[in-house]
Amino acid sequence: MPDKFDAIVVGAGPAGSAAAYSMAKAGLSVLLIERGEFPGSKNTSGAVFYGEVLNELMPGFWREAPVERWINNQVISILGEGSSINIKTSREQTSKPVGVSVLRSKFDRWLAQKAVDAGATLLTSSLVDDLLWEKDRVTGVRVAREQGEVLADVVIIADGANSLLSEKAKLRGKMELRHVAVAVKELIKLPENEIEQHFQLSGNEGAAYSFLGEGTKGLPGGCFLYTNRESLSIGLIVNLHNLQTAGIQPFELLDGFKEHQAVAPLIAGGIVKEYSAHLIPEAGYDAVPKLFANGVLVVGDAAGLTLNSGFTLRGMDLAIASGIAAAETVKQAKKNKDYSAGYLSYYRKLLEQGFVLKDLKRVKNFSRLLNNKLIYREYPAWACRVANRLYNVGTKPALKMTKIINGERPRSLSLWRVISDIFKVNDL
Repeated sequence: MPDKFDAIVVGAGPAGSAAAYSMAKAGLSVLLIERGEFPGSKNTSGAVFYGEVLNELMPGFWREAPVERWINNQVISILGEGSSINIKTSREQTSKPVGVSVLRSKFDRWLAQKAVDAGATLLTSSLVDDLLWEKDRVTGVRVAREQGEVLADVVIIADGANSLLSEKAKLRGKMELRHVAVAVKELIKLPENEIEQHFQLSGNEGAAYSFLGEGTKGLPGGCFLYTNRESLSIGLIVNLHNLQTAGIQPFELLDGFKEHQAVAPLIAGGIVKEYSAHLIPEAGYDAVPKLFANGVLVVGDAAGLTLNSGFTLRGMDLAIASGIAAAETVKQAKKNKDYSAGYLSYYRKLLEQGFVLKDLKRVKNFSRLLNNKLIYREYPAWACRVANRLYNVGTKPALKMTKIINGERPRSLSLWRVISDIFKVNDL
């Protein structure tokens, strides 16, 4: 292995592998370092991936990538105690998928191999424990192994939400618990034909469910369920600070969520095969750290690039977009032989010109709304009670809808509070 590369990428997740692929394809010498036994070994469960950004980098990627199902059914489920309301959106099959379900252990490995096929060097089972410096410029990394110092013109940090290297590069301070959520997932094995029966699917059709309400027992967060080919990815995401304050273990919430009457039939007959947990940045636009310094860039989760729109939770597409933007910046820096912070600032400009920072900025107030605990218990329970009353046909004259809505309104919710929250949602 050479002692020096054009670029070192730390972390072979979607952001790191996309950056390595793009640079290697352009002829740069690239070292991609992964602490796991193989890329994706630390990501055991599934995700929904919105793949248009990868399609621009690798046209028709889904034809060879290990995708599970095309997500053409999206369901928002509002959970009350013993009841639920589902809002379903379906689309016809098209020539290319809008979103796909993937198993990260397979998908990450495939994407990293694409970088290797393009010419990158992949080093696995290797922990990068520090950065190398020359005065105020990053010049490489130190790997926790014999003769572990490796030099490069630029280092791209893609080591995840709890990015210690970003701290060492002085791009951000210590991680705050209120700025991250913990996601717990299970992979439930279920025969393909039973998945199609439970979710009314056929062929490569898939479904993604987002749940709001009873699943998190009033804590800010949400639950999810995705269909894979022969398994289900199920889990929840809860703010780490709120979870710690409540003194509840995340697996307790997950067990209760799985027993809800709206969820249990969907997973009936399944066998839990995997359990995992990881951190997700959720502070949004205002908490995005400094993205560059002399000789270093930060991408993906390490840069806080996760977007919760209330309808979709996006991380992989933002990660890949940031990896591509970082690679483009490094390619231009190599041409000009300038790896200073001033030149690498081009990376942030690319993110601002594209969808990544624009989308994060558009929903930056949403993180404040997500801290409103009323939307996790009172509002879902209220909606379910109203729905139950509307469909409860008896022998007495039916009430007007407005009377039913107001009659079921929790006494803790004043009309002014409801109107205020409506305006907050309208501003998003």
